[in-house]
Amino acid sequence: MTPEIIALMAAAASIAFVHTLLGPDHYLPFVALARGRGWSLRRALGVTLFCGSGHIVGSVLLGFLGLYLGVQLGTLEWIEGVRGDLAGWALVAFGLAYLSWGLRRAQRSREHSHWHSHGSLRHRHPHDHLAQHAHPHTGPDAPEDGVPQRGLVAWALFIVFVLGPCEPLIPLLMFPAARESAAGVVAVTGVFALVTIATMLGAVVVALWGAQRLHFPGLARFGQAIAGGVVLCCGLAITVLGL
Repeated sequence: MTPEIIALMAAAASIAFVHTLLGPDHYLPFVALARGRGWSLRRALGVTLFCGSGHIVGSVLLGFLGLYLGVQLGTLEWIEGVRGDLAGWALVAFGLAYLSWGLRRAQRSREHSHWHSHGSLRHRHPHDHLAQHAHPHTGPDAPEDGVPQRGLVAWALFIVFVLGPCEPLIPLLMFPAARESAAGVVAVTGVFALVTIATMLGAVVVALWGAQRLHFPGLARFGQAIAGGVVLCCGLAITVLGL
């Protein structure tokens, strides 16, 4: 292994770590949805790993295909830019839809009173529409009290992350490594992928650990809406601020 490849591997680790931490869309959607949907840490990490793998594979396949076909770097960067725009707007759409659904669910779960008369006796009792319309289901992916299936949520996020590019991977790492050897490209790409996914998982663990220590009972019924709002903000950060 040449000194150039070793240097590129070190750069790949550093770039992957910083790039992932500076992109809140790499971990905040998983934290928000895990809190809102009551996922276990294992479930949250599983979804993060699933989506993170798709995020890496999309850019890796494009990079290898470009190197194999001799596509110009400028063309690949243009394709990555288009993918980034699509991913950002897809995240906005997902967050907006989830936020809207969460607000409707919060409204339905708002407890209120109904008055009833039985002859001369008049009384009232608390009532919420969410509990009244819940239906029992079984199975690991069954919806609970109108909650969308968790498998559907994971696949929706996976599609968004497959669209999302790893911007520095192709121009800063894969193309320079290709000047040395094919094995060097594989090594550099592997380091970038492992560090990116490890950083995503670590950020989710730390963020969930902190989030679990925040308790706002009055906002409990807005948990799903807040999750959608966080995802929406991450999408807007990509599309508007270019993060």
